[in-house]
Amino acid sequence: MLLTITTTHRPATDPGYLLHKNPAQAQAFELPFGKAHVFYPEATGDRCTAALLIEIDPIGLVRGPRGGSGEGRQLDQYVNDRPYVASSFLSVAIARAFGTAMSGRSKERQELAQQEIPLEAQIAVLPCRGGEGFLRRLFDPLGYEVGATGHPLDECIPEWGDSRYFTVRLRGRKRIADLLTHLYVLIPVLDDDKHYFVGDAEVEKLLRHGGGWLAGHPERDAIAHRYLKHRRSLVREALSRLLDEDVAEPDDAARAREKEEAELEAVIRLNDRRIQAVLDVLKKHGAGRVVDLGCGEGRLLRALMKEKQITEVVGLDVSVRSLEIAAERLDLERLPETKRRRVTLLHGSLMYRDKRLAGFDAATVVEVIEHLDTPRLAAFERVLFEFARPRLVVLTTPNVEYNARLAGLPAGRFRHRDHRFEWTRREFQDWTATIAARCGYGVEIAQPWSVRQALARDPRIRPRDRGAGALRTA
Repeated sequence: MLLTITTTHRPATDPGYLLHKNPAQAQAFELPFGKAHVFYPEATGDRCTAALLIEIDPIGLVRGPRGGSGEGRQLDQYVNDRPYVASSFLSVAIARAFGTAMSGRSKERQELAQQEIPLEAQIAVLPCRGGEGFLRRLFDPLGYEVGATGHPLDECIPEWGDSRYFTVRLRGRKRIADLLTHLYVLIPVLDDDKHYFVGDAEVEKLLRHGGGWLAGHPERDAIAHRYLKHRRSLVREALSRLLDEDVAEPDDAARAREKEEAELEAVIRLNDRRIQAVLDVLKKHGAGRVVDLGCGEGRLLRALMKEKQITEVVGLDVSVRSLEIAAERLDLERLPETKRRRVTLLHGSLMYRDKRLAGFDAATVVEVIEHLDTPRLAAFERVLFEFARPRLVVLTTPNVEYNARLAGLPAGRFRHRDHRFEWTRREFQDWTATIAARCGYGVEIAQPWSVRQALARDPRIRPRDRGAGALRTA
């Protein structure tokens, strides 16, 4: 699987700054399905070519976690075109190797990143369901000069006719970011397949990468259907949002409220200090397997992934949309498999007993309980402290006594319109003491600049009665 990008812009090696890849150095990147290599077959002042070569392990794909147990496998799971043709695997590799270039950012050559320069992209073998005509209908409206060389099914048996595979060349004056984005979206569309599950997160990707060109594309509907694997509900959502900018996203109101709270705390960066405080407690207690309850969009998960001590990270949230954003924030799609195995995202409620939550060294509950009314808080207490019973629980919740320091927050108003309560330090201490007495936890309390409180194992409790936990508030 090979993609090359060539320019005659002078000096021709300057696009190396845009791709963030040095022409004098070959680089390799681990992918969940193999390895990507970036190198420059030619690099002179007049002409420069960057190549992206993908090595796919087809046996590993079948035998890996997605391949199943082995029963009922078909021959075509092992013998297929995936290692050789451009597909969604190439799109993932483009995003992994050239992600910064796709965003249009360049530290050294930002002005060049915004310029349209002469570019030629060549894809060695591109499957096209719909033939050359569909290929041209996709790229012609985007201003490319399209060259396509078809390949017969078998050169020795011409009567079998042509295959659906082409060697494709695209020429035009484009920003590198635009070229990469067009390839990222349209290669899976031409293949009409994706190697991974397509859900709501793919709608976000299509809208993000299709912004500015997809709405006016004559093949807009076909692109949406194929990119989203013909899932009608997703296609309807994508097209409605694409064509009507006033259509509100399902979680817009909630996200607006989150933004409002974040702005209140921004000046003193309470959230950064809060996350660091949680990490400090986890490291102090040697936690290796951690579950983040109510993980939201993954801010804490991202910090947990950076800690070598933590060997497994699980995030649970009731919002599917938040989990999709967390997956994007963690870049799960492009993580090497060794790192990808460290993190799991689970859809679930904090109100119901869940055996997936049992057996962890630590559970984190950051800015969650204040969103629960009294009956739901009681249910959450049972789920966490009676059933899941992690060895350590680290919990944060707003200190209402600190609100007077937040500029722009009227007296008597909570930080977030969805908060059911905001406790004083005394109220929080009383709650932790009650939990500790009822569920066999010990309480550790500290109150530096941001109020910290912790429930941890109490050695005075008999082993069979022990739970563990840690609670913090800021």
